[in-house]
Amino acid sequence: MGLKVRANLFLRIAFVSILLTSFPSAVSGQAYPSKPITLIIPYPPGGSTDLTARPLAIGTRKYLGQPMIGENKPGGGGTVGVVVVASKPPDGYTIGVITGSTLNAYHMGKLNFNPLNDLTPILRWGDYLYGILVRSDSQWKTIQELIQYARQNPNKLTYGTPGAGSAPHLAMEELSMVAGLRLVHIPYKGGAEINTALLGGHIEVLSNSAGWTPLVDAGKFRLLATYGEKRTPRYPQAPTLREVGYDVVVRSHLGIVGPRGLPKPVVSRLHEAFKKAMDDPEFIEAQKQFDMTRCYSNPEDYEKYFREESDRIGKLVKKLGLDRK
Repeated sequence: MGLKVRANLFLRIAFVSILLTSFPSAVSGQAYPSKPITLIIPYPPGGSTDLTARPLAIGTRKYLGQPMIGENKPGGGGTVGVVVVASKPPDGYTIGVITGSTLNAYHMGKLNFNPLNDLTPILRWGDYLYGILVRSDSQWKTIQELIQYARQNPNKLTYGTPGAGSAPHLAMEELSMVAGLRLVHIPYKGGAEINTALLGGHIEVLSNSAGWTPLVDAGKFRLLATYGEKRTPRYPQAPTLREVGYDVVVRSHLGIVGPRGLPKPVVSRLHEAFKKAMDDPEFIEAQKQFDMTRCYSNPEDYEKYFREESDRIGKLVKKLGLDRK
């Protein structure tokens, strides 16, 4: 082997060695994560999404070796934070919580990207409990009384949700359609704001996920009905809407997603960490506090569920006349 050939070979080996040293994650996948990870939470602090996502994120540290930092990006009925995630590079250092509200907004023409194509599913971890509530000193003791009043007083009853296009908003729109109601919708950024508005008398009715459980337990709110297929064991006195004659059943999931193109080794690493963190006592207690259903799906099953949910929500939005024009 000539001196020039050996010199070229040496330079190539040195160059490859530098690449392996500088970018080990690109070759072996073992260096990820090498710095803290940001988890975007698309609702304000203090609501059920925030107070369950944070212990889940904290629980991943022992499995990832790096902290996962929750960052609240509220707005748009839970979609602003997801937009942030979709815009980030697919390196695994910015991921986020997603709910069914993102699919609602997409089918209503409120997003400039397609969540089915522009996000990477990582894990599904829960389902919300949804309810219709009033203050405990309200004149309405049952959901039937509330509906009767609303029917006799069109455009007088105000209700709050975590944003236009959110699952609680579509739920009330569907109830209004089947019950013949005309209500006034007041959108907020998240559960904590809605609770405060109801406590202060700024709205008369609340439709949201179970960030209200502490206030029901404290005797400040009255749960009139839930949107599930059956009564919740925690509040057996509250009927479902279906029980009182209105075929309105609403669900919305909670999951973790990343930007489009997230490498499979990164998805796998994150998925396994979240899956293990779901068994941490702090996270289990947080879900229990909000009567949140534990629903685990791996990336493949979650993607399938995501597409099925998109079809279901698309049909509902069209039925309500809220689809993109």
